Amino acid sequence: MIRRLNPIIRGWAAYYRTQASSETFDSLDHYLWQLTYKWAAFSHDNKPIRWVVARYFGKYNKARNDRWVFGDRYSGAYLHKFAWTNIARHQIVRYRASPDDPDLTEYWAWRRRKIPLPVNKTEHWLLYNQQGRCHACNGTLHAATDRPQTPQEWEKWLIGNRTAITMITVPAPGTTGTTDAVSSTPTAPTAATEPLQPRCH
Repeated sequence: MIRRLNPIIRGWAAYYRTQASSETFDSLDHYLWQLTYKWAAFSHDNKPIRWVVARYFGKYNKARNDRWVFGDRYSGAYLHKFAWTNIARHQIVRYRASPDDPDLTEYWAWRRRKIPLPVNKTEHWLLYNQQGRCHACNGTLHAATDRPQTPQEWEKWLIGNRTAITMITVPAPGTTGTTDAVSSTPTAPTAATEPLQPRCH
């Protein structure tokens, strides 16, 4: 269920993050909490509420001080929340600027590049530091000009993005060169951290 819902939540949140969506995101998170809580209580109707809460809710997202995150204690997977997607205000379009005007192709490409990507601070720091390219094959990790235009396209993009980018640690001077996966906490990663495409390792 978590694996199926997360891309949908991320896709719709990414699409509507340019609107005044904070209150709506909070309402949707509360609605999802009600549904997951009801499902958990119904699935274990012979258990006390305290046991149900301890089994399915906790601080699964280490970057968030939120103990009411629905997740699985065994796998560590958890349900993403709409409110975790930052609001990115819509930029006013230039006067009489039409997407169909061939003379304004560069302008519209520039606008699409300015849209912030819905990735965590660690991935954003790495992508900025490496100019959005894999350090091994120099391949583009993100689409620079063509951004998704619908919630469904954002959903597919986010699924492909998480498949394409693998956060690992590689040996570098002055580091231990461990192979543990990088945490998704929003702190700046070490010099040994690099985003790689699957074909590069």
